Amino acid sequence: MTTQQLLDERYGRRRSRTRRVVGWVIVGVIASALVVALGWSTVARTLNAVDVVGTGYDVADERTVTVVFQITAPPGAPVACALEAQDEEHGVVGWRIVEYPAADAHERAFTETIPTLALATTGLVNSCWVP
Repeated sequence: MTTQQLLDERYGRRRSRTRRVVGWVIVGVIASALVVALGWSTVARTLNAVDVVGTGYDVADERTVTVVFQITAPPGAPVACALEAQDEEHGVVGWRIVEYPAADAHERAFTETIPTLALATTGLVNSCWVP
């Protein structure tokens, strides 16, 4: 007999099987709740996600860039997009925020003009979001 068993027998301590089972059940319930919470947060974040694809740009002149892009957004939600024009050193020479009202379509295409301070070499969509 080990020392621990002798002490447990002497002082009437017993390791209860039901206590261990209850402990593991509690750990299992907490782990399951955490998995469900993580799954829901992932789903909730993607429900309002907006994807954007830049399909082209045109440097019209020294002070104007036109950007063509397509967004995929939740139907019935307004969308805002940040557009920018950059020079050859990737410095921002033009910036514009555009807002679009809610629409029933899941995908929409837009063409926007960005005023610039200097000659731009590219135009792009920085990001889009549901406000």
